[in-house]
Amino acid sequence: MQRIFLFLFITASLFPQVSSAEERVLVFAASSMTTALNEIAQTYEQETDQAITISYASSSALARQLAYGAPADIYISANEKWMEYAVSESAIDPETVSPWVENELVVIAHHDLVGGVALTADAINTAIGNSRIAISDPNHVPAGIYAKQALLSLGLWRVIEDKLALSNSVRATLALVERGEAPLGVVYLSDALASSSVSVVADIPSDTHTAIVFPKAMTPNTSVKAQRFFAYLDSQKAQSILQDNGFVVIHSSQEQL
Repeated sequence: MQRIFLFLFITASLFPQVSSAEERVLVFAASSMTTALNEIAQTYEQETDQAITISYASSSALARQLAYGAPADIYISANEKWMEYAVSESAIDPETVSPWVENELVVIAHHDLVGGVALTADAINTAIGNSRIAISDPNHVPAGIYAKQALLSLGLWRVIEDKLALSNSVRATLALVERGEAPLGVVYLSDALASSSVSVVADIPSDTHTAIVFPKAMTPNTSVKAQRFFAYLDSQKAQSILQDNGFVVIHSSQEQL
């Protein structure tokens, strides 16, 4: 009798979990989208009562997870090449790929550092002192790739390449500066605006690096619920949230909601 009761209890507890898994919409998104996308998802959930689950990491890590068969519905990358990789691995429906927003690079410092910093070797070295400058890993993280391009273009890479504090995502780079573990860091403008602990001390010219384009796409055979949220990402409300968070909307392929 006890065994029967235990079986019924376990069965009953499992059914809600299965139902929840079937109903959820899972989004893989670059970590730099955290603040804006959380707000978009929260607004959508309030309007539709549809749960949205978001997994944040570096674009490279997410693209590889998709290639290995991770069951996401939507992928938002901070880099077009990692989107192309996901497409090449048949993890993305190529018909749904579209550029979504643009971003820009800035140099940030903890609020304790007052004033701007010139983009010169002397100024950077003075600001760093015996510490390091935080950037995302340029071997695979888009923010780091763009940062290395910019620093090379500005003639600063050789000066600071042995003074780098590398991280595995742009939000991890931001955290290093927030905690005071690095006096300077290179992040997206959207990340700088998301933090109350840092200030922008220098704008990095856009002509020093590849255009920072965030594409979005759906994986093959996504549900109707996922398709609806994907369309919502191009709505006027979503675009307003993106702009408030420092992004520039560059494309809207879906009907404006």
